[in-house]
Amino acid sequence: MTVTSPTATTPAVAPTTRVIPGLLALAIGGFTIGTTEFVTMGVLPQIAEGLRRTEPEAAHGITAYALGVVVGVPILAILGARLPRRGLLLALMGAYAAFNVVTALAPTYVTFVGARFLDGLPHGAYFGIASLAAAGLVTPARRGRAIASVMLGLSVANVVGVPATTWMGQHLGWRTTYLACAVLAGLAAALIFTFLPATPVTGGSSGRAEARMFFARPQVWLTIAAGSIGFGGVFAIYSYIATTVTNVSGLPEAVVPLFLLAFGLGLVVGTWAGGELAAWSVYRSLLFGAIGTAVAMLAFWLAAPHGWWALPVVFVFAAVASVPVTNLQLRLMDVAGDAVTLGAAMNHASLNVGNALGAWAGGVVIAAGYGYRAPALLATALAAVGVLIIALSGVLARKTSAAR
Repeated sequence: MTVTSPTATTPAVAPTTRVIPGLLALAIGGFTIGTTEFVTMGVLPQIAEGLRRTEPEAAHGITAYALGVVVGVPILAILGARLPRRGLLLALMGAYAAFNVVTALAPTYVTFVGARFLDGLPHGAYFGIASLAAAGLVTPARRGRAIASVMLGLSVANVVGVPATTWMGQHLGWRTTYLACAVLAGLAAALIFTFLPATPVTGGSSGRAEARMFFARPQVWLTIAAGSIGFGGVFAIYSYIATTVTNVSGLPEAVVPLFLLAFGLGLVVGTWAGGELAAWSVYRSLLFGAIGTAVAMLAFWLAAPHGWWALPVVFVFAAVASVPVTNLQLRLMDVAGDAVTLGAAMNHASLNVGNALGAWAGGVVIAAGYGYRAPALLATALAAVGVLIIALSGVLARKTSAAR
């Protein structure tokens, strides 16, 4: 059925003329969140100096943001299960803008860390609801591409948004960085209001009922574990990429931005490929993407001591590692049953657990004296565990299907 009015009473595919602007509006929101999440790493020295703290202390703002994502996803997804998606997305972007302003105005270290926690709260819920909204704009066969479009905003942020706002923070002060992110959030909200069709809430279970159904499913826990553990390896490498380039690859510090650019471009390519592969098979794309990620991580461990040879490997590693992200999102939506809102949102909670796990585990092996090359080997092991979890999920799914 095709929607002929934004006030249609049944969920359906949006008219073609509304699809591209609607997806672009949702992607701008993803771009805003990606820029805000990663720019803190770029202006960390300026934040530390401005708040008169050490860089490790200022980095607690990064941890607080990730914690906010993990806490915010189930709370906001449950509370928003029965709310109109466009209205909820506008509220999330509005909150994101407000908390970025609070961050920019934070007078002390404590208020800065608290503001970063609050700013993380809407993150996962936005991507979850935006993924459902994007899927609702297209036919079922194209939902992978639509969701990948939203994720592309996050990937492009690492190529454009983060470098631009980092430069701004270095030259105009770190507070201007977060003010710029607030403006981006306001722009995203305006575009969502203008171009995303308004669809009313249809019948369904309450948020609490969704949560009970969702967390009672073994496939849900396996998919969350695959994201948390398997994707953790990405940040075991990425968190220490700058020092790896200089200390292990023996390259000057000036080339580090090239490696970050290669990583960002790889994310863009891999996110697009993940959406295309989803139309072939969500599960097989997830499984083969995870296997490819483990192989690419091992390749980085091998290439790291060989100077410029590590650069193309970083690109390939980022591209392959981002393929499973879109498919993890789709997998959670598929295994969530009627708890589709929570399923769509929990992917980003699991990925942020992976971020924290990878960065922490990478730091442990470095502190143990194994050097800055060791996190890549650790990442390979984490990715291999993720492959095993995905394979187990497939075996259980086949057994369940056969029993039925």
